[in-house]
Amino acid sequence: MKRDLLRIADLTPAELESILALAVRLKADQHARRPHPLLAGRTLAMIFEKPSLRTRVTFEVGMVQLGGAAVNLAQGEVRLGEREPARDIARNLERWVDLILARVFSHQSVVDLATAARIPVINGLSDLHHPCQVLSDCLTLRERRGRIEGLRVVFIGDGNNMAHSWMDAAARLGFDFVLACPAGFEPDPAITAEAGPRVTITHDIDAAVRGADALYTDVWTSMGQEEEAAARRRAFRQFQVNERLVGLAGPDALVMHCLPAHRGEEITAEVMDGPRSIVFDQAENRLHAQKAVLVWLLTGGFGTPR
Repeated sequence: MKRDLLRIADLTPAELESILALAVRLKADQHARRPHPLLAGRTLAMIFEKPSLRTRVTFEVGMVQLGGAAVNLAQGEVRLGEREPARDIARNLERWVDLILARVFSHQSVVDLATAARIPVINGLSDLHHPCQVLSDCLTLRERRGRIEGLRVVFIGDGNNMAHSWMDAAARLGFDFVLACPAGFEPDPAITAEAGPRVTITHDIDAAVRGADALYTDVWTSMGQEEEAAARRRAFRQFQVNERLVGLAGPDALVMHCLPAHRGEEITAEVMDGPRSIVFDQAENRLHAQKAVLVWLLTGGFGTPR
């Protein structure tokens, strides 16, 4: 049976643990320069409606390291839903490649691709979810803290796709997730309700960060929201991750950001480049976590086809 990764809620806790364990193994292999061509002869098609640094490079390099190949399809070439509907694109690609990655504006686009395709579809970012980033972040926290279960992860900013994926993960991996956001910028209520008691939403940023194991932030204005940028800067001006806020969190709190960062807005340069910051560890782990996703979707993690 083919599997997709459109959101973290698509995975059971055991499946999440399997992917994270596989990521650890693949990272060790890569650092030791041990070949691991688990996807030799396999091809990934990558559809990008939005610009990308981390997603494109890590998936493309990841396929090469796994012995396969990746084909980049920019929005000007595909025009998802404009030149052709998603279902027709999916039914073409499934004849040529083994997996589809899509980085899109609307989550419905990845749902439509996955519904039509007989091959696995991966959400590389949509307006509702960013599962690959949070998988990488969970891997990074495990490396730094030895565990993620029981930790307190505090997200400061918009109740956006990143917050949604963190809520999905908290419900499955047993950690507490707190979102501190301005009034009117809460996450989707249905996704919040699904996540259950591990999730707290608050507008009191100082109370939220006390006792945090990790402080996480993201840009205040995402791609597609550029016309709202000035209003969002006003709404979020008290929600900057700065030295004062990090000091409130406690001496061991880590600082995280999914990147790209707008230094001086949601996070100061001093904090982002400071000793608590693990943002570039997160970026590195996009490669290893996504390689695990690719292998797991095609082989179940064992190097043999599903």
